[in-house]
Amino acid sequence: MAIVTGPTGSGFNFATKDIVTSLVAAQKAPKQAQINTQSLKATSTLSSIGKIQAALDAFRGALKTMTTDASLTGLTGTSSDEKVATMTAGPGASNGSFKLVVTQLAVASKLSTKNFTGGANSVVNSTDKPTTLTISQNGKNFDVSVPPGATLQQVRDTINTQFSTAGLSANILTDSNGSRMVLTSTTMGDGSDLKLSGTSGLDVGSTVVEKPQNAKYTIDGIAAESKSNTIANAVSGISIKLLSVSPRPATPTGGPVPDQTPTTISVTTSNTTLKSGVKGFVDTYNALLKAMNAETKVTKAPDGSPVAATLTGDSSMRTLSTAIRNELNALGGTGQLKSLAQFGVSTNSDTGLLVLDDKVWDKAVATNAADISSIFSGKDGLLARLTAATDSYATAKTGSLAKRSVELSDSLNDLKKQQDTLDERMDALQKSLTAKYIAVDTLVTQIKGQSDSIMNTLNALNNQKNN
Repeated sequence: MAIVTGPTGSGFNFATKDIVTSLVAAQKAPKQAQINTQSLKATSTLSSIGKIQAALDAFRGALKTMTTDASLTGLTGTSSDEKVATMTAGPGASNGSFKLVVTQLAVASKLSTKNFTGGANSVVNSTDKPTTLTISQNGKNFDVSVPPGATLQQVRDTINTQFSTAGLSANILTDSNGSRMVLTSTTMGDGSDLKLSGTSGLDVGSTVVEKPQNAKYTIDGIAAESKSNTIANAVSGISIKLLSVSPRPATPTGGPVPDQTPTTISVTTSNTTLKSGVKGFVDTYNALLKAMNAETKVTKAPDGSPVAATLTGDSSMRTLSTAIRNELNALGGTGQLKSLAQFGVSTNSDTGLLVLDDKVWDKAVATNAADISSIFSGKDGLLARLTAATDSYATAKTGSLAKRSVELSDSLNDLKKQQDTLDERMDALQKSLTAKYIAVDTLVTQIKGQSDSIMNTLNALNNQKNN
């Protein structure tokens, strides 16, 4: 706020600047204190809500990962030949083994343009008008504009920029004879052929480098095909990634060609895997609780007095904590074990964090591993229930934490407007008061001047009378 300093007359010699500054400060102080207090509270609360929101998102993300990777089922998948195939066991998998023989891998379509002797910088549109290269696949057309003077390299760059998300890619292959553009796709399988057309002329002389094909394989002798090399539904709960064709033993001289060697795909229960999954759950929960405690728990100052956190006593934090705690304490599962405590997961009375008792765990898992898995898994399992219990808080844009963040941001914007209005009003007041005090000082100076003139006249008359 600017300070307006007027001329100081010889009247009462007002300290105009100091007086106005004091009056404006006194007028501004109550509202400024209110704005400062509310801004500090809103800012700190917004920061705390953001930290809780981030921790809750991480917690829910971990729950989703645990659900999809089946780490809490205790199942482990193995492949006897990971050069041929790898596999993972997910929800719905069960113990068992299968013989896999891969006879053919899925392949994507690949096309090449004709050779351009001028290399990658060969001009492919020598006209003064743009042309079009149309790439077709599975009934969809992808049009590439080829401007006048465009080179082969520029067309390649345009394809990769515009259509990489659609799975298309282009590369330039160069040898002593020149350069050609090779097009391919991430879409594999029979019928996914790439085709070129349009007005650019780049389709003329194009050749098929590789024709698309399905993957072919047998599982326990049953033949099947897939349009990709990732097989998700052939065996319940198992995802298989095909990497190469199954090998054949060496053919004896003059003998028949031997059959391909099968790869054994196995799913087994591992108590070590199950314990690792449970520990992962414990760590995930504890990370969320620590984040919440940091923003809600009352601590002690050096003198022993209590110090409230930003969200101490916050009702939404209490209800969130209660919702999570209720699910942890609820009974579940389909076996004899129904609670976390029965297999060694309990709450530390001092910190509130979950801990795993190895002795209780070892005893429980020896005979009830399936019970432990059932507590966590399935649509009514702990993972699903915790996700549902936190939905109303974490849902982007519509969740209570997101809504509250928006409200706090709006409040801070309003406080900023209040601050601007206050500053403008105080600036106007300062100018007004300064003008008034200068006017008073000027008036007093004028009156004093008139008074001095009268006194001088009277003194002159008295002097004449005395003489």
